[in-house]
Amino acid sequence: MASLAEKVTRAVLRLVAAQSPQKAGELAFWLFTRTRSTKPQSDKERKALDRAQARMAESETVHLVIPGSVVATHVFRPQPAVKAGQKILLVHGYRSRSDHMVTLAGALVAAGHTVVCLDLPGHGASTGRTLHLGKAVEAIDAAWRQHGAFDAFIGHSFGGPSVMAAAAGSILHVPQRRPDRIVTIAAPSDMSDVFRWAGKFMGLGPATQNAFERQVLRFAGRPLSEFRVDRIMHDIKIRTLVIHAEDDKEVAYSNAEAIARTGPHVRLVKANGFGHRRIVSAEPVTRAVVEFLDEEARDAQIYDMPLPCGREGDNVAATDSRRPRRLA
Repeated sequence: MASLAEKVTRAVLRLVAAQSPQKAGELAFWLFTRTRSTKPQSDKERKALDRAQARMAESETVHLVIPGSVVATHVFRPQPAVKAGQKILLVHGYRSRSDHMVTLAGALVAAGHTVVCLDLPGHGASTGRTLHLGKAVEAIDAAWRQHGAFDAFIGHSFGGPSVMAAAAGSILHVPQRRPDRIVTIAAPSDMSDVFRWAGKFMGLGPATQNAFERQVLRFAGRPLSEFRVDRIMHDIKIRTLVIHAEDDKEVAYSNAEAIARTGPHVRLVKANGFGHRRIVSAEPVTRAVVEFLDEEARDAQIYDMPLPCGREGDNVAATDSRRPRRLA
């Protein structure tokens, strides 16, 4: 059942649309890109941030200025005695923050890599109240200019299309920032799907939905139809690891399959049993990412990750992590 705030929002949008679908589309986009408070929204989130606090304190925080926001980057460095590895940028998803990426950051640092975690505008320690793909790419560009070129981008959820758009130079006013490798975790492959979902959630009619989607051209210099993976990454043959769970209830597994179909330079890994949010800190996932950064390119294949023993609904015997199956 819709909350009172949702009902009021839909009613206001209908009233505005009756006078001007264009104005209603602009208002819908403003509402869609408006970020929420960075304060924990639940006891579960508060406890997760408390657990991450000690690790976050080990990082060096560097603030960077982009239009409308001061974004925070958190730098984790390996011990001086460890052989220097790669420089990696981690980008979280919507309504998340770098604190939720510390387990993955820790695994990468232990392998000798320098990790920069980026708080997107309006999230974590960053200021601002607006986030869309253009703002995310501006923040990635600022991190690149401050910290130097990255060897790899890793993006979870909304961070996935953000790092791909940055690597492809999809936002026309932002320079292309191309790493050697990309990892996407539970990432959407087509931003049109996100806009259609948002339009349905806000109760937009066809004319207002069209005006809502046209706002993308204003901030990106390209229409929304260009922001799907087969167009974003067309001719961009960067070695890519795609990790996704078939039980992801927020971003369907078909998105991972769409990314994997972009070419033989993409490797697809199933991480079933970890859903959408736990996946980013699951030990099999962090291990797969570390191994990917240290290996040579392979043809596109699906690998099934073994699930932890004892989890309800697991079917460990049904998967063999050592036996790859090629994509159809």
